[in-house]
Amino acid sequence: MSPLDSSQNVMKKCSNPEHPHCTFWVLPGETVCAGNHPQATTAPSSYDLLTALRSARSEPSATALPHAPADDSDIRDAVIRDAVIRDAAIQTVSRSVGASAATPAFTPAPVAPPTAPSAYQPVQAHLHISGFDPRAAGGRQTLKMELRGMSAACAPQLTLRLRSDLIPRGHVQHDFVRTTRGDWRPVFVEFSSRNKEHGQYQIEVEVHSHVDGAVAQKWVCTFVILVPRRDATLTEIHQIFLSTHKNVRVMADDASIARVTGGDGCNLDVTARNAGIAHVDLSAPQGKIDMGFTTIAWDEELIEVDLPAASHCHPHPSQAACLVNAAPEAGEQRQIRLFALEECMLGRFELVDPEADVLLSHFSPDGQDNNGLTRRLSGRHAIIRRSQHQQGFEIEDVSRYGLLLDGVWPGKHKPVPLRLGMRIELSASIKGIVVLSVTALLAHGVILHRIDHGARAECFYLLLPDTQPTPASHLATPQASCLPVLFHRNGGFWHLDTASGKETALAPATALDKLSGFARHNRFASEPYPECWIIRTEGAALCDSTTMQTA
Repeated sequence: MSPLDSSQNVMKKCSNPEHPHCTFWVLPGETVCAGNHPQATTAPSSYDLLTALRSARSEPSATALPHAPADDSDIRDAVIRDAVIRDAAIQTVSRSVGASAATPAFTPAPVAPPTAPSAYQPVQAHLHISGFDPRAAGGRQTLKMELRGMSAACAPQLTLRLRSDLIPRGHVQHDFVRTTRGDWRPVFVEFSSRNKEHGQYQIEVEVHSHVDGAVAQKWVCTFVILVPRRDATLTEIHQIFLSTHKNVRVMADDASIARVTGGDGCNLDVTARNAGIAHVDLSAPQGKIDMGFTTIAWDEELIEVDLPAASHCHPHPSQAACLVNAAPEAGEQRQIRLFALEECMLGRFELVDPEADVLLSHFSPDGQDNNGLTRRLSGRHAIIRRSQHQQGFEIEDVSRYGLLLDGVWPGKHKPVPLRLGMRIELSASIKGIVVLSVTALLAHGVILHRIDHGARAECFYLLLPDTQPTPASHLATPQASCLPVLFHRNGGFWHLDTASGKETALAPATALDKLSGFARHNRFASEPYPECWIIRTEGAALCDSTTMQTA
């Protein structure tokens, strides 16, 4: 007999409140005393409930044979029997608390074996983002991104593209690779909030599935990263984060008790103050928001977007590149530098964190000199962009040293339209540092050649991104007319054969000697200055004047 049964099946005196002086005894199981006074059934005390529960848990081990050998089936049966008895005791205790007065005694009822609660599983494809520590304000962060819920029909390797002001150079690209287990290998994205204004920063995410070099499926999402103040406390940071993600708030104040018994995928904010007690007992495991001691994790649903019928991704997307001629002949340049920007900044050559896109150096008869007169060029000297009021392109002086257009200083911050054959000198105070000439005005860009001692070293294609060329309207000098027709589309550079109309994507593996306009010994480099190791941090240039163009 359990302790609960023994506490209920003993003789007690009459407890009828209408007859407080009755001294008759009440027999076990009777509902009236000897004086025929009805008796109220009292609920078991907390001590009786706990004692009954502990006794029910210990019954299987007490009745088991101490030295009997047990195989796997015996162990499994014992575990199931222990779980059934435990749940039976818990349900019986709960039923005894709310039982009616007519219930004579405690009677266990058969119960079904327990079933595991279903965990919170989003049915849509989503990114699980973890590792974010907002306390590291002004420091380095590393986000772990896990791809979950993705259909098995997609490609075994997916491309992840991120765009944000927090990411160096404004964008980054990674690959999700499917493992042999069927899940996806996580991706780690690093960024720094150093010298960033506190507040919220968007991170735009694109996931591409490629088939035969073309984008077959595309998923997008956007989430917000909080860069807090340097003096913000962890409590304030968590409150700000939870205010945008939670949907349930539980608070306990002034010695009260707040209790949560079921989660069902809810996002909870539980607070206990002033000697309050907050008891959380979620039936499901981790929900949508996981709060750790130092980091924060959450889920972002991926939304699949429809793609145009003719959406082809460039095999080697880039905003800036270079054509390198290993053996230039007379009149040819060693490097043809390509830029695809809405606004192209011309400025001083720097190896670390240059401020410009087109990096210019002074060339003397002895060769390139990155010091000396080069230091008399501004980091941001001039801007070339499409004219806002008329067709064509314009140049604007934004430097402290000035520039000369056909020998005349146009004035600072005064755009001047470019014309074919225009002579551009940087700077106005010292002549001959860098001298450029406009050799071609295209519908989709400008070609500049050097006419100083660096004429054999380099020339420049300044192209508009995602703009189709129209060769019939091109204006070019004989120096530029022999160059290939290049343009930018779908995030990368292309070559156009004007005779056949064939378009060829330019990539490091492209055989350039088979394309029209290219001499032998030419190769495509994915960097505009492959001969130098340019270090760009904190998104310096190339992303300050334009946004990343995606396919």
